[in-house]
Amino acid sequence: MEVLVTGGAGFIGSNIVDELINQEHKVIVVDNLSTGKKENLNGQVDFYELDIRDQELKEVFKKNEISHVIHHAAQIDVQHSIKDPLADAQNNILGTINLLEGCREYNVEKVIYASSAAVYGEPDYLPVDEKHPIKAMSPYGISKHTPEHYIKMYSELYDLKYTIFRYANVYGPRQDPKGEGGVVSIFVDKMLAEERPIIFGDGEQTRDFIYVADLVKANLMALDQGDNVLVNISTQSRDSVNDLVDYLNQILPYDLEPVYKEARQGDIRHSSLANSRAKELLGWTPDYDFKSGLEQTVKYYSK
Repeated sequence: MEVLVTGGAGFIGSNIVDELINQEHKVIVVDNLSTGKKENLNGQVDFYELDIRDQELKEVFKKNEISHVIHHAAQIDVQHSIKDPLADAQNNILGTINLLEGCREYNVEKVIYASSAAVYGEPDYLPVDEKHPIKAMSPYGISKHTPEHYIKMYSELYDLKYTIFRYANVYGPRQDPKGEGGVVSIFVDKMLAEERPIIFGDGEQTRDFIYVADLVKANLMALDQGDNVLVNISTQSRDSVNDLVDYLNQILPYDLEPVYKEARQGDIRHSSLANSRAKELLGWTPDYDFKSGLEQTVKYYSK
């Protein structure tokens, strides 16, 4: 297969690219390097430093025989989306439409789209399944959900197959603790430097943490199965921020007490996504629990 990965120099995208190369697919990467890094790029890809909103994106389709698109390029910072909702929408909504136009014009078979648990907002029940009401609490949540509608419409109109993934809280190698990093990469970075991590609130807030290799597996499986479905990708478990600190203290050679600060407004208290649909429709299951994924993550950052 000839696969275009948008955001292929970023945290999740670059991990997907490496596995595509391992499985001997031809890979084209489009990334504007706003958050992606050149050092994440696999040396065997054809790389285009482009924004997905650029009209030059069509040239990438024209020059290559792309059969599949894995779409991870996005503005992913929730706080930035609140400060600048226009830029957030331009990136995530208009950028995706521009990409879909390339897919339509050059007869791409399938698009695999990375959506987010942010579309659900504050959960009505746990674990959150795909039938849960959409109640996005930020422009980011809205701008990740809106392309789902466009993708389904392009599928109806132009016979473009799709798989839409709504990811839980992803962590693992190459997540940037200094940029838009999640709590795991920030805590690993701090604790490796023997600094006490900062917890906002009492630390009993829970998340569904999923190791990046499990996402990679789902994306590769979706290349030739799971057509025209929308599924959560998650562990369907809940670990607290206090658990995260405890696990890291068990993995690392020292014992650091966290610093507790006032809870932040707008933070969801508990979150967990149901994954039975991904198991049923893709045959996918996660290989890593939180502690084993953390061990791999610490090993990577220790280097």
